[in-house]
Amino acid sequence: METVKVNTSQHIDIDYPVAGLGERVAGWLIDIGLFIAVFFVFLIVFSMTGLSGSGLFDTIMLIIYGAGYVFYDLLCEVFMNGQSIGKRLLKIKVISLDGAQASLGQYFIRWVFRIVDFPLTAWVGGLICVAVSENKQRIGDIVAGTTLIKTVPRTQFQHIAFHPVAEEYNPVFASVNQMTDRDIELIHEVLNTYYKTRNHDLVYHMAARVSNHLGIVVPNGMNELEFLKTLIMDYNQLTSRSI
Repeated sequence: METVKVNTSQHIDIDYPVAGLGERVAGWLIDIGLFIAVFFVFLIVFSMTGLSGSGLFDTIMLIIYGAGYVFYDLLCEVFMNGQSIGKRLLKIKVISLDGAQASLGQYFIRWVFRIVDFPLTAWVGGLICVAVSENKQRIGDIVAGTTLIKTVPRTQFQHIAFHPVAEEYNPVFASVNQMTDRDIELIHEVLNTYYKTRNHDLVYHMAARVSNHLGIVVPNGMNELEFLKTLIMDYNQLTSRSI
């Protein structure tokens, strides 16, 4: 499976499964099919109700329909967290290359560059760029600093970052309350990646950065892996008490 290496704000590289050319095209076809279906539904409804036939009314509806088509991708990605309906069905989404949710500006740049990637005459530029670029990016993605990844549902218990902790558990590191949910999710991603790749450097780098951020030292007798797992348990325990 092809992956894209995302450098997070903690300067840790995490591999995400990247959305390929076929998935991009399939998502686009679903969105186009949706617009075609909506067009025929409105055409049938207007014909049955007698609303169609007025030149002014038809012009207004065509303008509204055209505006919806033009701005569809931008609005969907902004309000659906980097997904259109087609992308959501195929479980792919737009993210920033720093691992965070793409910003409004990044969505806007991707949308503007559709004119370059997907002109009315052909998709050649965008398709070739996705096929040959290292991170499977079209031109708009390269300029915006984004890419498309596959979203993997975390339905298994061992894939959940926020495990319940026994009530009698006593947190080891009180300063863990300086961390956020996003920090804990990132640590969990690193641990999952470590279990898959056995890349010890990921654990060492993450432990060093977290200990520096919290101003603590990994205790004697506790290795870096145990340190990160303890931080997760401490955070879960402290946050559950505050609810």
